[in-house]
Amino acid sequence: MRLGYINYLNCYPFYYRMFEKNPIENVSIVPAYPSQLNAMIAKGELDLSPISSAAFSKIQNEAYILKEFCLSSIGYVRSVVLVSNRPIEDLHGRKVGLSSASQTSVVLLKLLLHKYYRIKPLYVPSLPLPDLTSVDAALVIGNEAMSDSITRVKFMYDIGELWLLKTGYPVVFAVFALRDDALSGNRQKSDAIITSFSESLQCLESDRASLIEAAAARYPEFDISYIEEYYRLLKFSFTEELRNALRFYFDLSAEEGFLERVNDIRWYS
Repeated sequence: MRLGYINYLNCYPFYYRMFEKNPIENVSIVPAYPSQLNAMIAKGELDLSPISSAAFSKIQNEAYILKEFCLSSIGYVRSVVLVSNRPIEDLHGRKVGLSSASQTSVVLLKLLLHKYYRIKPLYVPSLPLPDLTSVDAALVIGNEAMSDSITRVKFMYDIGELWLLKTGYPVVFAVFALRDDALSGNRQKSDAIITSFSESLQCLESDRASLIEAAAARYPEFDISYIEEYYRLLKFSFTEELRNALRFYFDLSAEEGFLERVNDIRWYS
C-alpha cells in the first residue's frame, strides 16, 4: 500500500510511530509537497495520503476523507503566510506570487483578497521560497514560511489569522484522503495506518518530548523550543468545529468559482 507524506514539520506527528517506532509491513511512505501528493492520489498512484483540502473537490467521487484527522489551525498558524513589499490593501493590480506547493492556501488567499479586501492582483507562479524582487507579494507555506529569510520582509500576513478574522472560521489546510479502489484487499492496512496515526497523536500527550526531539532530528533547521510552540498552534484532530469550517470553505470556494462544488463528503472511520 502506498501512503503519502507531506514532507513538512506540520505532518510529522502523524507519522512518528511509523518512522521511529513501528513501521507497518508492506506500507511504502512517499514524501512530497502537498501539490505533488494531490496529483498522485488523483492519478491512483497513492492509496491514502494527506492532501490539500482544496484538492478533494476533484476526487470527491473517488475517495473518502478520514474522519479523525486533519491539519488545521484556529487563527494564527505561522506556516502559511503572505509576504509583501507593501500593505495588503495596496496589492490591487500588483504581482502576487502563488506557491505551487499547495492548493488550499492559494484558494484561501484568493478568497480573502477577492471577497473581503475587494482587490484583484495579478497572480503569477512562484517558487516555494520566492524572491520578492520580481513580485510585490507572495504566498509561502510550510517549512519555507518559517525560514529566517522570510521574517525579514516588510509586511507579513498570517493566512490562518486573517481567515479567522474575516470569516470567523478556523482553516482546515489538509485532510487525509483514502481512495475507494484502495479498500479492495487493503482495508486492514488502512485501519492499521489509522491506528498508527492515533497512537502517534497520543504521543504528543504521553511522550511529547521524545516526539519533538525526533521531529528536530528530521528537520534540524528548527530547534526544539520552536517545534514545541508550533505544535501547540496546530490542530490535528478533526473536531465537529473543524468539519463545519471545512464545509464553509468548500461552499464559499464553489460560490466564488474557485473550486468545484463539493456535495456530500464521504467520511471513513
